[in-house]
Amino acid sequence: MTAIELKDIQVRLQQKQVLDGIDLTIEQGDFITFLGPSGCGKTTLLRTIAGLQRADGGTIRIGGREVANGDTDYHMEPSKRGLSLVFQSYALWPHMTVFENVAFGLQVRRLAKADVKRSVQNALEKMRIPELSGRYPGELSGGQQQRVAIARAIVTQPDILLLDEPLSNLDAKLRVEMRAELKRLHQELNTTIIYVTHDQHEALSLSTRVAVFFGGRIVQTDKPRQLYKHPRTLQVADFIGSGGLHTNRLEGVIALESGRAWLKTPVAAIALEEAGLAALREVVLTIKPEDIRLYDRQGPDRVTAEVEAVFPSGAETLVQLNAGGAAMMARVIGDADYEPGAVLYADLRKEQMNFYDKRTGMRLENVAPIIEPTGGYAS
Repeated sequence: MTAIELKDIQVRLQQKQVLDGIDLTIEQGDFITFLGPSGCGKTTLLRTIAGLQRADGGTIRIGGREVANGDTDYHMEPSKRGLSLVFQSYALWPHMTVFENVAFGLQVRRLAKADVKRSVQNALEKMRIPELSGRYPGELSGGQQQRVAIARAIVTQPDILLLDEPLSNLDAKLRVEMRAELKRLHQELNTTIIYVTHDQHEALSLSTRVAVFFGGRIVQTDKPRQLYKHPRTLQVADFIGSGGLHTNRLEGVIALESGRAWLKTPVAAIALEEAGLAALREVVLTIKPEDIRLYDRQGPDRVTAEVEAVFPSGAETLVQLNAGGAAMMARVIGDADYEPGAVLYADLRKEQMNFYDKRTGMRLENVAPIIEPTGGYAS
């Protein structure tokens, strides 16, 4: 069942086009994350769905019901859309107790006191904070305040929950804890959740689907695993790094030799399956740091690389390499004891490579490396 359907959403703020032709379908029970850099339009789209921002063009349907039409200037009030919104700033009433903050929305609806008490207690228990019922926001930690804000949002049992960078004010430890709570909450309630963040780790670990934004447009919507492994464009590939690391990029040119296509890069020449490729086409190869394996000895398909710098961090070690004049970053699990200047042999996992047209930045879906047991690199 479709929860939200967006068609050609246009939003302009102060004569600037902020959202430009957004088409998106969100299914019931989805946990979809709007991911992108600051200023890309993701929060504006969340506010437009919530009704806090009017659409200048296009339509929004929630549960099959039209709630906004920019072409006819129809705009349903936020309170009638069946949504709950959790802000980045928590927005708790400082003069109210936790119980009163969470109960506020129910009291506005004039529910019976017994029903309010039961619903509030249930929401606080879901967020594992029933003992905080009588405290005031000023007496709570940031993580506790965030739990209260979410409890207030879910107490009305909304069909759709909107979360606008809700963890950005928390420290690293609390962020990890709250991610686990949000994942648990989604599984328990099966509520449709729209989550806004610029943190790719949050997006990939929490979501059932991720929509990546750039310049007021959605450039890719996919399951987290597919998005991470096969970004549709170079722009997405650069943004969806590995633990904050950018994807390694190797530029090359297609060469045709003896009926076979090769991608010639500074590091190696890679045999390609597609025989119909045009010669001299400029291609960018991408490979993530964890897909580069390092060895002390030469072997099939391994390329010579010199260690430029080593960045140990306990659970893993990042190794900056120079291979054929090209810079690459490799990720090694555990504590790897490499010295700058040491010569290593790198195995680039060909099955994890992606190829992009340098001119358009689009992924070449019909291009893949030939994987042979005896080696696929040319000398």
